[in-house]
Amino acid sequence: MSLKNNNPTKTIAWGKLNNHFREIKNKKISKYFDENSNRNNELTIKWKDFYVDFSKNRLEKKTINLFTELLKEIDLKDSIDKYFNGDKINKTENRAVLHTALRAENNSSLKLDGVDLQSKIKSAKNKIKRFSDSIISGSKKGYTNKSFTDIVNIGIGGSDLGPSMVVDSLKFYKNHLNTHFVSNVDGDHVNEIIKTLDPETTLFVIVSKTFTTQETLSNATTIRNWFLKKAKQEDVSKHFIAVSTNLEKVISFGIEKDNIFPMWDWVGGRFSLWSAVGITISLSTGFNNFEKLLKGANEMDVHFKEAEFDKNIPIILACIGVWYNNFYNCESESVITYSQYLNQFAAYLQQASMESNGKSVDRNGEKVSYSTGQIVWGEPGTNSQHAFFQLIHQGTKLIPTDFIGFAQSLHGNKDHQNKLISNFIAQTEALMNGKTLSEVKESNNDSFTTPFKVFEGNKPTNTILIDKLTPRSLGKLIALYEHKIFVQGVIWNIFSYDQFGVELGKKLANTILEDIQSNFSYDHDKSTNNLISHYKAKNTD
Repeated sequence: MSLKNNNPTKTIAWGKLNNHFREIKNKKISKYFDENSNRNNELTIKWKDFYVDFSKNRLEKKTINLFTELLKEIDLKDSIDKYFNGDKINKTENRAVLHTALRAENNSSLKLDGVDLQSKIKSAKNKIKRFSDSIISGSKKGYTNKSFTDIVNIGIGGSDLGPSMVVDSLKFYKNHLNTHFVSNVDGDHVNEIIKTLDPETTLFVIVSKTFTTQETLSNATTIRNWFLKKAKQEDVSKHFIAVSTNLEKVISFGIEKDNIFPMWDWVGGRFSLWSAVGITISLSTGFNNFEKLLKGANEMDVHFKEAEFDKNIPIILACIGVWYNNFYNCESESVITYSQYLNQFAAYLQQASMESNGKSVDRNGEKVSYSTGQIVWGEPGTNSQHAFFQLIHQGTKLIPTDFIGFAQSLHGNKDHQNKLISNFIAQTEALMNGKTLSEVKESNNDSFTTPFKVFEGNKPTNTILIDKLTPRSLGKLIALYEHKIFVQGVIWNIFSYDQFGVELGKKLANTILEDIQSNFSYDHDKSTNNLISHYKAKNTD
């Protein structure tokens, strides 16, 4: 069964939210604290090692209660059940959405079209563990009998962003293997990676569901040609593995059947790091840490399924996002991680969120009359404070911001950690309170510069403070945002799990490639024709 169709703006609860918004839209966040001494506790969720404070927002408890009414009216509980039970909620592609099954408890039971998924998942995990252990221990060697020193992941989109983000985030836990990622079809990218590698000690992981993705196959072919300058064709099987469904094409590339790992159509690419697509994570950190990542995600899955709506972290964050997107007309939200390890987290969320909910047609196939999706962006703090925070503090745009930090540092430098977290907390306070004209006048003798030093304040933030960055806590954090994306898609009445929007440009690129490589005239608009001609003129031998 597919998800129910509910235009959110036609619901009774949405009307109440509209009226409520008009009543409080100009109210200061600081005023709420003056009126309610218990606000910080009412709008904070403490769950396991997570402390989630959403009290510094332009809303009150009533706002949350009205969103709860909305979620009941559109029957979110039914959507969550279908999400986890394997209903084909990805209706446009007639597929289930079951990345959550990849991290479910081993004793769980789930069948899809009569097939037991847990047995498939368990088999894939065992294969990942055996292979990872053999590479890490050095028992599996390259064609000159040397142990592997480097791993290169070749993929794009979900086959790159997820594994790359997790490997980078868990760098503290990595083993002796050096891990690299090749994604862009830009030849300079792949050549910069391979120029420092030794073909005798490098393992290549090609990740492509169909084994036809242009970027991935171009990079894989270039790397294989580089490899064969020193090795023989039969050596390819010792240095290349694949995660794919297209056994025929993978085998013809030179990869042994035993070195092909499965992909399933009920796992979308941008949510596939939990599957065999995450084999590079397992190779980099060891299978035990990969499994802890899965367990952490499962803990968030259970929380999402079982917690009441008003005490449910992904649901609360999803509703807050809708509040700013659809009522305050905010076009973007920033995610600032106060850990350099999470350097790629915002980039990962960009795909997860914007590819999922960047839709303008509802589940009836009709044009939506309201805003969907959000532009997601961000960088680590404190770097970002010295870059774009000027716009967030004093610009004309309202930009809700998530602050993510960890109470304990991994290397144990308390002086640095105290300074980092003091910035982490201070920014949320400064964004909320700002600095008034009278406050500026008290400390500023230059009347000309006085207005330039005023901070309006009333800028909304969510604060997620986690005890420590571990594979398990990272799993929880990623799953939190996955479920936030799901809930927002349900509210907006869109299909979050297809991505037809990426297809048109790819198709046209193939046509233009033929034009570039031919001597025939080409039939595009005048601008496109001129661009092709200019490029060809600059690349004439």
